[in-house]
Amino acid sequence: MHGTAQPEISEPGEAHRGKNHEAFWLGIVLSCLAALPALVAWAPQMTDYPSHLAGFKVMLDHGYDPFLTHYFLFKWEWTGNLGAEMLMVPLAPIFGLEGAGRLIVALIPFLTGLSIVAAAWSLRKRIGVGAILAFAMIWSPSLLMGFLNYSLSLAMALFAFALWVRMEASPWRRVVFVPISFGVWLCHVSGWGIMGVLIFGYEWTMRRGWRDWVPFTKPWPLAFPLVPMLAGMGANSKVSYGSWGVLDYKWGILYKAMRSYDRPFDIACLCVVLAVIAFALVSKRFDGRVGWAALILLVLTMIVPRQIFGGDYADYRLSTAALLVACLAIDWQVPRWGLAVASLLFTSRLAMTTVAWYQDAQTARQMITALDLVPVGSRIATAVAIPRTQWIFGPFEHFGSYAVVRRSAMENSNFALPDVHMLSMRETKYRFNDPTQRILYSPEQRIDLRKFKPARHADYLWFIGNVRPVALPDGARIVYGAPNSFLARLPDAVDLANPADGS
Repeated sequence: MHGTAQPEISEPGEAHRGKNHEAFWLGIVLSCLAALPALVAWAPQMTDYPSHLAGFKVMLDHGYDPFLTHYFLFKWEWTGNLGAEMLMVPLAPIFGLEGAGRLIVALIPFLTGLSIVAAAWSLRKRIGVGAILAFAMIWSPSLLMGFLNYSLSLAMALFAFALWVRMEASPWRRVVFVPISFGVWLCHVSGWGIMGVLIFGYEWTMRRGWRDWVPFTKPWPLAFPLVPMLAGMGANSKVSYGSWGVLDYKWGILYKAMRSYDRPFDIACLCVVLAVIAFALVSKRFDGRVGWAALILLVLTMIVPRQIFGGDYADYRLSTAALLVACLAIDWQVPRWGLAVASLLFTSRLAMTTVAWYQDAQTARQMITALDLVPVGSRIATAVAIPRTQWIFGPFEHFGSYAVVRRSAMENSNFALPDVHMLSMRETKYRFNDPTQRILYSPEQRIDLRKFKPARHADYLWFIGNVRPVALPDGARIVYGAPNSFLARLPDAVDLANPADGS
């Protein structure tokens, strides 16, 4: 071991154990710190979070709210995309809808940190520099965009992998992993896939006889979720690589694997991680038991379509996961100061995220006061101006969904596509869901809302953006203004006394 032993300790083994325990507790402390952004912001500042919260509200309402029942349908399905939904059912009655959502967001990075510690400890009985580097991937683009179910499933996949390693000699391993595989799959199908890749890579490295060369000879208990998938339970068969240059897009998700709030800093962080991984490979400090899984995940990043099972960025999620797993494969013993230096990559990125969330939450607190002027059950058309070249993940892209959460309104930024989401609009004669709220604009482009289609079916127009539109729908009257948003009452607005009035 390359660490420095304390002079008063005569047995090197004790020094090693002491250092291992220090590194273990460092991992625990970093795991706790990972939840900091969700603790300092009054609401999670993720791109998709408000729309998820709106879906949770309709899911938990059970038809009691007449406006929600009038506007929305919710069809519960057992499918591989239910992680946050399953947590929300017991937590919402205790903490309230928004409190439970905030708690779930705080739990996900905390559990991801613990799962990294569990995987590293199960492999080597110590926490090395690779595991500490892996923490830098916790606040990934997927988590910042608000992919709650996937992010939770990634943590569960790492926990499951750690248990698979720990139960190497147990005859009960296959029995235990039948329900575990279903649990990870229910969180999210991509997490189940990553778990399978991790275990396959581990068993591939550990093969000893000809039978072990047969793929999935040992991991067969993980395959049972294929049964409901093949039966079509909640599955969406739409697959797409996107409508523009696939190679440019694939290159983009590689160099944006650590994208967060500052482009030069994020790319510099990526270069540091890649340099350490490259050094570990060249110096043969790379553990093939997880290294093969990292390689497979990288290959899958390049060949998997962008959209699978109705979800977007299926391949983008894998790029950061491949980096995380590659870091776990680093088997390089460094002195204590080396672990401290490695932790700086995570803590600096965490600090940036925490500051950004606090500032964005203050802006959000001001914007959400516009809803005080909106009658319960109104119809709101949200328009969000988004720069085409924006690096950060805009926290307000789905902010309009708070109208559903707080005013039981009909609003157009929700994930509510039939046969894709469990939530859908009851009225299907016009489209009133994501992404109709998005207005992508170039630096020289002027935003004209006179023909903004969702406004034709709404009582209010809620505009969010750092640039002002040059024109509003005819007859619109601004009733609330803030530095980066305004609320306008439309000429045909109806103050609903009962849900039927707005049909």
